[in-house]
Amino acid sequence: MALATLAYSAAAGAMALALSTTWLALRTRSRLSRSQTVLRDDLGHKQALLRELDSATQAFDEAFLAVEADTVRLVWGEDTLHACAAALGIKLANLKNHAADLAPAVMAALGDSSSEAANGLKALIAEGRTCRFEVFAEDEAGREEASLAAPAGMTLIVEGRSSGATAWIRLAIAGARASLSSGPFAQMAEHMPAPCWICARDGRLIWANAAWLKAAEAPSLDAAIKGNLSLDSNADALVMEALETRGRREGFRWLTLGGQRRAFQIIAEPLSDAYICAYVIDVTEAEDSREALKRHAKAHDETLDALEDAVAIFGPERQLTFHNRAFEQLWELDAAWLAERPTHAEWLDRLRQKRRLPETSDYAGFKARESEAFGLTHTGDDEMWSLPDGRSLRVVHQPHPLGGLLILFSDKTGELKLKSQFNALIQVQKSTLDQLNDAVSVYGSDGRLRLRNQAFDAFWNIRSDDMTAVMDFAQVAELCLPLVHDRGFWSELKARVTDTDPLSRAPQKGEVKVSDGRLARWRTQPLPDGATLLAFSDITATRQLEKAIEDRDEALNESVRLKRDFVANVSYELRTPLTTIVGYADLLQTQSFENPKHKAYLDSIQSAAQELARSIDDVLDMAQIDAGEMSISRAPVRLLDIVAEVGTRLADSFKARGVAFDYQGVTETGEIDVDAKRLGQCLEHLLGNAIRNAAPGGAVALKARRNGETLELEVAYTGRGIPFHVQAHIFDRYIGRERGGPGLGLALVKALVELHEGWITLESEPNTGASFKIHLPGQGAIRAPLPVEVAQTKAQDAEPETLVAAPGQGDDGGVNVLGVA
Repeated sequence: MALATLAYSAAAGAMALALSTTWLALRTRSRLSRSQTVLRDDLGHKQALLRELDSATQAFDEAFLAVEADTVRLVWGEDTLHACAAALGIKLANLKNHAADLAPAVMAALGDSSSEAANGLKALIAEGRTCRFEVFAEDEAGREEASLAAPAGMTLIVEGRSSGATAWIRLAIAGARASLSSGPFAQMAEHMPAPCWICARDGRLIWANAAWLKAAEAPSLDAAIKGNLSLDSNADALVMEALETRGRREGFRWLTLGGQRRAFQIIAEPLSDAYICAYVIDVTEAEDSREALKRHAKAHDETLDALEDAVAIFGPERQLTFHNRAFEQLWELDAAWLAERPTHAEWLDRLRQKRRLPETSDYAGFKARESEAFGLTHTGDDEMWSLPDGRSLRVVHQPHPLGGLLILFSDKTGELKLKSQFNALIQVQKSTLDQLNDAVSVYGSDGRLRLRNQAFDAFWNIRSDDMTAVMDFAQVAELCLPLVHDRGFWSELKARVTDTDPLSRAPQKGEVKVSDGRLARWRTQPLPDGATLLAFSDITATRQLEKAIEDRDEALNESVRLKRDFVANVSYELRTPLTTIVGYADLLQTQSFENPKHKAYLDSIQSAAQELARSIDDVLDMAQIDAGEMSISRAPVRLLDIVAEVGTRLADSFKARGVAFDYQGVTETGEIDVDAKRLGQCLEHLLGNAIRNAAPGGAVALKARRNGETLELEVAYTGRGIPFHVQAHIFDRYIGRERGGPGLGLALVKALVELHEGWITLESEPNTGASFKIHLPGQGAIRAPLPVEVAQTKAQDAEPETLVAAPGQGDDGGVNVLGVA
């Protein structure tokens, strides 16, 4: 049973396997049959598309090359490839296998045409980069067959792309040389107003636009090429330089186009190793603007250079681009160093080395703050720099319109000093005004109160709270009305304060009665700045004092008059008995007395009576001088006559004291213009004083000399001098002899000399005598002196019993005019 089952099972399995295998084979065959049909249809479509592409490529001048590793093969476009080879100058005879070697030869010729082509092909093959360039190929055969027109040639457009490991290169013929003017760019260049042209590697003109032809005065491009015309020799040189260096070159030239001289920027740009394009840009307006800007900048720099303030301009690179002379002088910097255009930081460091910057403990912070000024968008706040040398600078930072920073330095040292002095003067002025008793106020030309002192508020009983900083004169007058009610008075003062007429602003003064019983004096004084000073002073006490002084003066005048009358009456009363005494003494003197003592008594009585008479005359003269009633009568007189008369009257006194009397220069002086009586009175008092104080056996000298128009008379004596404590009041009338004074005589001498418009001086040393000098001005008219013989005769005739008949001439030029030793 088991065996049969197994056999059955095996047979069934084999049957199932066979059926499955058959079904799978049928299914596979059906699928392969469908795939074959699809592939056959696709192959037919591809072949049809290939035939269409081949027909399309044949319709255009194109050729496709495939580059795989080092192999270059032609894909299609054999006719185009032959045309390119001929244009590139490849000779088929030089190729071993025309079909195999032509594509590599064309590829090599394209690489040799220009560096751009070589680099593009190298990048395409090595790195798979897309490239596109143009190559102008000249057909040598065509050139030989061409006429005088443009040489033959064509433009090749080379485009390369990569696909996997294969680099594909498309060669297309754009056309002949006429293609240079057929493209959109060429059409645009044709309409450009500026000249534009293209040259070959040897500098020959290939193409030019209409503007170039017009500038070169060429009727056509062919005529320009035939005539080898040129726009400008310097432009041609620039083109050749660009060809040699294979780089961009620019130049500037002034050219005359259309009868106008204009400025052009010439640019030569290589297109490839074989071509170069040149064009010009009209920059006349820009050049004119640049020149105007230069002139403006120069004028601006000259203006800044003439400023007294120091100016420095730092450019956007923070380098010094401009500075004026004041900047050099202010900082005492070397001009050569400044010409090197130091930076802002270097300038600050140099100033710090020279101790020209403000002293600071944080220099780095100071430098950083100064550098932040380059970021300003508007003028910064003013700064004050206090330099170590005592100067004060005002510093202003402001952005420069052309970029950078402008710094302005103003030396404010003098201004600040003047302000300080002005403020100090104002304070001194205010303090001074506050110390015045007068009520002082100052008003400007606009009638507003500018200044007042404390006495002003006290005078008008005004509280400080009632006064404001700026008050009009009318407002001040309202506060003063309670004490002075007259509005017309205040209106008149306001007119004097505000009127611009110089006559109205002239100093004025007056008096006004105050309602509280005071009397005020007012005065206006114009000030140099147009202001007016108005001052009020209380003169109530002054008026009372003046009244008292007037009353006292009147009483004093009355007392003087009474004294003068009393002196005159007393002198008259004294002169009457004195005359009687003198008369009886003269009567007794005529009688002869045997007793010598009686004669001596009579001489003493006569001497005392004469002295008393002279004293009474002196008192009367002094009283007359004090009353202003004495006058002098000037007349020409000889000084010798006056001296002789005085010497005669004092002869007895000289003999009694045993004193010698000499004079010098009296005779030579000649005539003088004086009152002879009063001058003799002066000399008599001076000589009498000298006799009384001279030592017994001493000498008294009278010297006369002229000093210009002044006559000097000196009376000197030897003996005891005048003590210093007496010299101070030697000419005072109230110092009598009992107090060491000279009595009334020297006081009278001083008064009489002053009536002659002169003065008297004293020189004395203890125990050496004294010297009195009378100075009489107005004696310039020198009269001729008398001869010595005539003078001697006149002296003998004047007093023959006392004068020497023939006076001797001493060694010192003096003459003894008295008969005394």
